[in-house]
Amino acid sequence: MTYRAKKNFASILPYAVWMVMLMMLPSTGECYAARTLVTAILLLPCLFYLERHHGVIHRNKTLFPELAWGFLVGIVVLVAWVWPEQFEWYRKWCIFGDGGTSAIGESDMVLKLVRLVGSAFVISVAEELFFRRWLMRFAGFWWMVVLFAVEHDRWLVGAFAGLMYGWLAVRKGLLSAIVAHVVTNLALGLYVLETGNWQFW
Repeated sequence: MTYRAKKNFASILPYAVWMVMLMMLPSTGECYAARTLVTAILLLPCLFYLERHHGVIHRNKTLFPELAWGFLVGIVVLVAWVWPEQFEWYRKWCIFGDGGTSAIGESDMVLKLVRLVGSAFVISVAEELFFRRWLMRFAGFWWMVVLFAVEHDRWLVGAFAGLMYGWLAVRKGLLSAIVAHVVTNLALGLYVLETGNWQFW
Protein backbone atom coordinates (compact mmCIF):
# COMPACT_ATOMS: atom_id res chain seq x y z
CA MET A 1 0.00 0.00 0.00
CA THR A 2 1.38 3.43 -0.95
CA TYR A 3 2.15 6.28 1.43
CA ARG A 4 -0.98 8.20 0.39
CA ALA A 5 -3.21 5.12 0.41
CA LYS A 6 -2.22 4.32 3.98
CA LYS A 7 -3.16 7.84 5.12
CA ASN A 8 -6.50 7.63 3.35
CA PHE A 9 -7.21 4.14 4.70
CA ALA A 10 -6.56 5.28 8.27
CA SER A 11 -8.87 8.27 7.78
CA ILE A 12 -11.72 6.29 6.21
CA LEU A 13 -11.77 2.92 8.01
CA PRO A 14 -13.33 3.80 11.42
CA TYR A 15 -16.20 5.80 9.90
CA ALA A 16 -16.81 3.23 7.16
CA VAL A 17 -17.09 0.41 9.70
CA TRP A 18 -19.41 2.53 11.85
CA MET A 19 -21.74 3.17 8.91
CA VAL A 20 -21.77 -0.47 7.77
CA MET A 21 -22.70 -1.59 11.29
CA LEU A 22 -25.31 1.18 11.49
CA MET A 23 -27.00 -0.16 8.35
CA MET A 24 -26.74 -3.80 9.39
CA LEU A 25 -27.74 -3.67 13.07
CA PRO A 26 -31.02 -2.59 14.71
CA SER A 27 -31.32 0.78 16.46
CA THR A 28 -30.94 -0.46 20.02
CA GLY A 29 -28.73 0.60 22.89
CA GLU A 30 -26.89 -2.72 22.77
CA CYS A 31 -26.12 -2.37 19.06
CA TYR A 32 -24.94 1.20 19.58
CA ALA A 33 -22.59 -0.08 22.27
CA ALA A 34 -21.26 -2.72 19.85
CA ARG A 35 -20.67 -0.11 17.13
CA THR A 36 -18.93 2.14 19.62
CA LEU A 37 -16.60 -0.62 20.81
CA VAL A 38 -15.63 -1.84 17.34
CA THR A 39 -15.10 1.69 16.02
CA ALA A 40 -13.04 2.71 19.05
CA ILE A 41 -10.80 -0.34 18.61
CA LEU A 42 -10.16 0.71 15.00
CA LEU A 43 -9.92 4.42 15.74
CA LEU A 44 -7.07 4.30 18.24
CA PRO A 45 -4.42 2.76 15.94
CA CYS A 46 -5.60 4.94 13.04
CA LEU A 47 -5.15 8.11 15.11
CA PHE A 48 -1.77 6.90 16.33
CA TYR A 49 -0.62 6.15 12.79
CA LEU A 50 -1.80 9.46 11.35
CA GLU A 51 -0.17 11.51 14.09
CA ARG A 52 3.04 9.56 14.43
CA HIS A 53 3.85 9.19 10.74
CA HIS A 54 2.13 12.21 9.21
CA GLY A 55 1.44 14.73 12.00
CA VAL A 56 -2.04 15.45 10.69
CA ILE A 57 -3.82 15.95 14.01
CA HIS A 58 -1.81 18.66 15.80
CA ARG A 59 0.21 21.17 13.82
CA ASN A 60 0.98 24.11 16.14
CA LYS A 61 3.62 24.41 18.84
CA THR A 62 1.06 25.32 21.48
CA LEU A 63 -2.25 23.57 22.04
CA PHE A 64 -4.17 26.47 23.55
CA PRO A 65 -5.35 28.25 20.35
CA GLU A 66 -6.56 24.99 18.81
CA LEU A 67 -8.35 23.93 21.99
CA ALA A 68 -9.87 27.38 22.57
CA TRP A 69 -11.17 27.71 19.02
CA GLY A 70 -12.50 24.16 19.16
CA PHE A 71 -14.37 24.78 22.40
CA LEU A 72 -15.86 28.05 21.15
CA VAL A 73 -17.08 26.62 17.84
CA GLY A 74 -18.36 23.49 19.58
CA ILE A 75 -20.63 25.61 21.79
CA VAL A 76 -21.82 27.69 18.82
CA VAL A 77 -22.79 24.53 16.92
CA LEU A 78 -24.56 23.17 20.02
CA VAL A 79 -26.74 26.28 20.27
CA ALA A 80 -27.47 26.12 16.53
CA TRP A 81 -28.45 22.46 16.92
CA VAL A 82 -30.93 22.96 19.76
CA TRP A 83 -32.32 26.49 19.45
CA PRO A 84 -34.25 26.21 16.11
CA GLU A 85 -36.39 23.31 17.40
CA GLN A 86 -38.86 25.85 18.79
CA PHE A 87 -39.88 26.94 15.28
CA GLU A 88 -42.58 25.01 13.42
CA TRP A 89 -41.11 25.76 9.98
CA TYR A 90 -37.82 24.28 11.09
CA ARG A 91 -39.41 21.10 12.42
CA LYS A 92 -41.42 20.77 9.20
CA TRP A 93 -38.78 21.46 6.57
CA CYS A 94 -35.37 20.95 8.14
CA ILE A 95 -35.62 17.52 9.75
CA PHE A 96 -35.64 14.22 7.85
CA GLY A 97 -38.21 11.87 9.45
CA ASP A 98 -38.88 12.02 13.17
CA GLY A 99 -35.24 12.38 14.12
CA GLY A 100 -33.47 10.42 16.83
CA THR A 101 -34.70 7.19 18.34
CA SER A 102 -36.76 6.38 21.41
CA ALA A 103 -34.81 3.15 21.92
CA ILE A 104 -32.04 4.84 23.85
CA GLY A 105 -34.56 6.48 26.15
CA GLU A 106 -35.82 3.04 27.10
CA SER A 107 -32.29 1.73 27.83
CA ASP A 108 -30.70 1.54 31.26
CA MET A 109 -28.24 4.15 32.49
CA VAL A 110 -25.18 2.10 31.53
CA LEU A 111 -26.23 2.06 27.87
CA LYS A 112 -27.10 5.75 28.04
CA LEU A 113 -23.59 6.48 29.27
CA VAL A 114 -22.15 4.29 26.51
CA ARG A 115 -24.18 6.34 24.05
CA LEU A 116 -22.78 9.54 25.53
CA VAL A 117 -19.19 8.31 25.34
CA GLY A 118 -19.66 6.89 21.85
CA SER A 119 -21.27 10.04 20.51
CA ALA A 120 -18.75 12.41 22.09
CA PHE A 121 -15.44 10.59 21.85
CA VAL A 122 -15.76 7.92 19.16
CA ILE A 123 -18.07 8.77 16.27
CA SER A 124 -17.26 12.49 16.41
CA VAL A 125 -13.54 11.73 15.96
CA ALA A 126 -14.23 9.13 13.26
CA GLU A 127 -16.39 11.65 11.38
CA GLU A 128 -13.69 14.30 11.57
CA LEU A 129 -11.09 11.95 10.10
CA PHE A 130 -13.46 10.98 7.31
CA PHE A 131 -15.14 14.29 6.47
CA ARG A 132 -12.48 16.87 7.31
CA ARG A 133 -9.30 14.81 6.90
CA TRP A 134 -10.21 12.79 3.79
CA LEU A 135 -13.46 13.84 2.06
CA MET A 136 -12.72 17.56 2.09
CA ARG A 137 -9.45 16.87 0.26
CA PHE A 138 -10.96 14.29 -2.09
CA ALA A 139 -14.22 16.02 -3.07
CA GLY A 140 -13.72 19.62 -1.99
CA PHE A 141 -15.00 21.80 0.84
CA TRP A 142 -18.57 22.35 -0.32
CA TRP A 143 -19.23 18.71 -1.23
CA MET A 144 -18.04 17.84 2.26
CA VAL A 145 -20.57 20.30 3.72
CA VAL A 146 -23.40 18.89 1.58
CA LEU A 147 -22.64 15.27 2.43
CA PHE A 148 -22.24 16.04 6.12
CA ALA A 149 -25.68 17.71 6.02
CA VAL A 150 -27.24 14.69 4.29
CA GLU A 151 -25.74 12.36 6.88
CA HIS A 152 -27.75 14.04 9.64
CA ASP A 153 -31.52 14.07 10.07
CA ARG A 154 -31.31 17.79 10.91
CA TRP A 155 -29.85 18.70 7.55
CA LEU A 156 -29.77 22.50 7.91
CA VAL A 157 -27.81 22.56 11.15
CA GLY A 158 -25.84 19.58 9.84
CA ALA A 159 -24.69 21.80 6.98
CA PHE A 160 -23.87 24.59 9.43
CA ALA A 161 -21.87 22.19 11.58
CA GLY A 162 -20.01 20.88 8.53
CA LEU A 163 -19.25 24.46 7.51
CA MET A 164 -17.93 25.42 10.95
CA TYR A 165 -15.91 22.25 11.52
CA GLY A 166 -14.51 22.48 8.00
CA TRP A 167 -13.50 26.11 8.53
CA LEU A 168 -11.73 25.10 11.72
CA ALA A 169 -9.90 22.25 10.01
CA VAL A 170 -8.66 24.56 7.26
CA ARG A 171 -7.78 27.59 9.37
CA LYS A 172 -6.87 26.18 12.78
CA GLY A 173 -6.05 22.53 12.14
CA LEU A 174 -7.77 19.17 12.40
CA LEU A 175 -7.36 19.04 16.18
CA SER A 176 -9.56 22.14 16.52
CA ALA A 177 -12.28 20.51 14.43
CA ILE A 178 -12.08 17.33 16.51
CA VAL A 179 -12.31 19.31 19.77
CA ALA A 180 -15.30 21.28 18.46
CA HIS A 181 -17.14 18.12 17.41
CA VAL A 182 -16.40 16.44 20.75
CA VAL A 183 -17.62 19.49 22.68
CA THR A 184 -20.83 19.71 20.64
CA ASN A 185 -21.66 16.02 20.98
CA LEU A 186 -20.73 15.83 24.66
CA ALA A 187 -22.74 18.91 25.61
CA LEU A 188 -25.68 17.78 23.46
CA GLY A 189 -25.59 14.34 25.08
CA LEU A 190 -25.60 15.85 28.58
CA TYR A 191 -28.52 18.06 27.54
CA VAL A 192 -30.43 15.03 26.25
CA LEU A 193 -29.82 13.08 29.45
CA GLU A 194 -30.94 16.04 31.55
CA THR A 195 -34.08 16.92 29.55
CA GLY A 196 -35.10 13.60 27.99
CA ASN A 197 -35.22 15.12 24.48
CA TRP A 198 -34.31 11.83 22.84
CA GLN A 199 -35.03 13.17 19.35
CA PHE A 200 -31.51 14.59 19.33
CA TRP A 201 -30.08 11.09 19.74
